[in-house]
Amino acid sequence: MKKEVKDTIIVELGEMLKAYPHFYLADLSGLNAEKTSVLRRKCFKSEIKLLVVKNTLLHKAFEASEIDFSPLYDSLKGNTAVMFTNTANVPAKLLKEYTKEGVPSLKAAYAEESFFVGADKLDELAALKSKNELIADVVALLQSPVKNVVSALQSGANTIHGVLKTLGERPE
Repeated sequence: MKKEVKDTIIVELGEMLKAYPHFYLADLSGLNAEKTSVLRRKCFKSEIKLLVVKNTLLHKAFEASEIDFSPLYDSLKGNTAVMFTNTANVPAKLLKEYTKEGVPSLKAAYAEESFFVGADKLDELAALKSKNELIADVVALLQSPVKNVVSALQSGANTIHGVLKTLGERPE
């Protein structure tokens, strides 16, 4: 590969690292062509950008980045695929579907501004909540007391109305 092509790839990888806040490094070496194609389709449907890259080029893109990715350097061995995503837990859930087969396996991940190195971190990554899920949880917690107050007032109004009606109908 010519140096110009390598430089272009490094720049493109650097742009991807800036564009996507989360990425996973996975080993796809045990997948045949059919299973790789199925995985690529699932990634596309889940809005995950899957790229198979040379480790040295990815390492140089990491070095050129503003973020210190040095904890991931040891993971750059063998076959490496990068899964870029905007939602931190989606690739983990996708990779978890394949854990029975053992392929693809997680090498490392950069999610929620943290490093996760090793296949044993897959469950932890799958349990991460996205920003939208956290916002939905907070909104639900904030709405809960309001719903209780409104419900109590509505049921109390019916009770007060019933009492007043009974008192009004009672002969004197």
